[in-house]
Amino acid sequence: MSTTEEQPIQYDEGFGPEIGVGPHPRPWPEGERYDPELLAGGDRRNVVDPYRYWTREAIVEDLDTRRHDFHVAVENWGHDFNIGSVVRTANAFLAKEVHIVGRRRWNRRGAMVTDRYQHVRHHADTAELTAWAAAEDLPIIGIDNLPGAVPLERTVLPRRCVLLFGQEGPGLTEEARAHASMTCSIAQFGSTRSINAGAAAAVAMHAWVQRYADIPEGPAGA
Repeated sequence: MSTTEEQPIQYDEGFGPEIGVGPHPRPWPEGERYDPELLAGGDRRNVVDPYRYWTREAIVEDLDTRRHDFHVAVENWGHDFNIGSVVRTANAFLAKEVHIVGRRRWNRRGAMVTDRYQHVRHHADTAELTAWAAAEDLPIIGIDNLPGAVPLERTVLPRRCVLLFGQEGPGLTEEARAHASMTCSIAQFGSTRSINAGAAAAVAMHAWVQRYADIPEGPAGA
């Protein structure tokens, strides 16, 4: 969405005007993907370099052409602040969609506005998520260190799947465990009982990416 004179460029939360690029030198590149306001005023958003000066809509449209085959779902019964981190990581690993199960409202601060570029779907409860996944022929893979869980490090995740995470503290609910096709644990070696949902989601998504994604030679935006 293009900015206007009444709505100047907004810097992404947590980032200042020192990041990004300044006004684009003339002549400007042509095409509907470019935002005239960003070209004129500079692009200070937290986006990779190939998306500089693009409109948000153009970025989302381009991402949609190459999103990966996994979905991410997270239970939201207690307004867990980790959900924002899960969304941010899902954007980084280019998940197909993020599914919020339970409360519709979630703490967006940790997402660092990456939810603007990520499709987010809400489900009132686990049964609704399960019905949707069944209709899409997507197995639900729970991620939690529970008795009977199989080690993620020794498991081949399905290419098309939903990775389901519980909230901080209690982990996956009993209903979520019952509907999961399988539950994977993440190996830990220290004294803590568990890692938070944001960290667990990053580990699980990266496990999927290592097996199925086309890994670039250099860093994103290079």
